[in-house]
Amino acid sequence: MSELAAQGKMPEILFWVGCAGSFDERYKRVTWAMVKILHKVNISFAVLGNEETCTGDPAKRAGNEFLFQMQALSNIQLLNGYGIKKIVTACPHCFNTLKNEYPSLGGHYQVMHHSELLQQLIDEGKIRLKEGGSFKGKKITYHDSCYLGRANDIYEAPRKVLEALDAELVEMRRCRNKGLCCGAGGAQMFKEAEKGKKEINIERTEEALNTGAEIIASACPFCMTMLSDGVKNKNCEGQVKVQDLAELIEASL
Repeated sequence: MSELAAQGKMPEILFWVGCAGSFDERYKRVTWAMVKILHKVNISFAVLGNEETCTGDPAKRAGNEFLFQMQALSNIQLLNGYGIKKIVTACPHCFNTLKNEYPSLGGHYQVMHHSELLQQLIDEGKIRLKEGGSFKGKKITYHDSCYLGRANDIYEAPRKVLEALDAELVEMRRCRNKGLCCGAGGAQMFKEAEKGKKEINIERTEEALNTGAEIIASACPFCMTMLSDGVKNKNCEGQVKVQDLAELIEASL
């Protein structure tokens, strides 16, 4: 973004990569898939690079409002300085924070989750998938991220993206507004488990495996980590893959 600004240029969108998309080895592949899609459809975009910092979501969920506001105000100052209007992110936690919690601190942007952008590009015919692609007829189940679903009422966009793959979408028993959390939200990702009979991610993975799906689709880095760990726990890595929507679309272009 700094390089474009120096040339007096403004991209169509700012791609907010997020902490997981920048540093988590597994989720970096989702970032690359999204970048390839944006190049393919000729959307001009920029990233903040080293200037991007955490949105402050984990601090806020863990109860440190002071740290959240410090992080948020720093980001808002940077974004406003560049005159950013539209942001796309692959992380529902970043999406929810940027969209719903930054406005009260002076950060007003059009924020889209990547599932919404992918659906829009498919509907507009800008993304054309290969006939009889590699996912044709395969069973895919989709796990609703809490911050995408219940927090922001986005249920249809991810499913329409999956339907475009010509795959068989099989729903888990608990889905949409009755979906079960993967166990990572609310900063739970960063603390030790409390006493109980079973980890939430194991419970959710069992529900996914019971559908008979070959692919568990997710649209959140936290969910991907928790479900991948669940699949490993069940020794099903050879039979079932956990993949992001962007990865599935990119593989079908």
